[in-house]
Amino acid sequence: MNDQTTKHPEIWLIRHGETEWSLSGQHTGRTDIPLTENGRRQAEALRPVLAQQPFDRVLCSPLTRAQDTCRLAGLGAQMELEPRLLEWNYGIYEGRKTQDIRQETPGWSVWDLPMPEGEDVAAIQRRAESLIGHLLTLDGRIALFAHAHILRVLAGCWMADDARLGAHLVLGTASISKLGFERDERAITQWNALHH
Repeated sequence: MNDQTTKHPEIWLIRHGETEWSLSGQHTGRTDIPLTENGRRQAEALRPVLAQQPFDRVLCSPLTRAQDTCRLAGLGAQMELEPRLLEWNYGIYEGRKTQDIRQETPGWSVWDLPMPEGEDVAAIQRRAESLIGHLLTLDGRIALFAHAHILRVLAGCWMADDARLGAHLVLGTASISKLGFERDERAITQWNALHH
């Protein structure tokens, strides 16, 4: 019998606005790069969209680009910092572009090769699963302000307990995606909606 009283959280994934490194394609993990002017405008464009419904919780990566996006989008008063939303730690590949890394390591990808001095895919999956476990204890609508790779990993783990599925999920700056449920199955209910 279906328990009608079961409540599930609705999780909104909001990627930060544009930065110089997101424009150039450099891997931006823990480097605290600020938003560009365009990135600030992108974040402000989220305000009317996010103002249309209340959020029960607002969790944010501690990095400035995510916090500034949260504030500019109008949810700064509710912001709680959540270290599990930090971007992937790229270790020795921080600040570098995939095509440059592949000149030294053909076929290199964050999704399936070691990350010296950083997090490999198994480590970021553990972090994402820890956060999902926490989110599943919460009710209502929850906004997560964070970064492309950690949000893609979260979606892969939400769908199928597999961070690597994030490789197939493109995520633009200042985009809104939603994780929820189809009956009792965890599902992506919206992906990469742009409002700028």
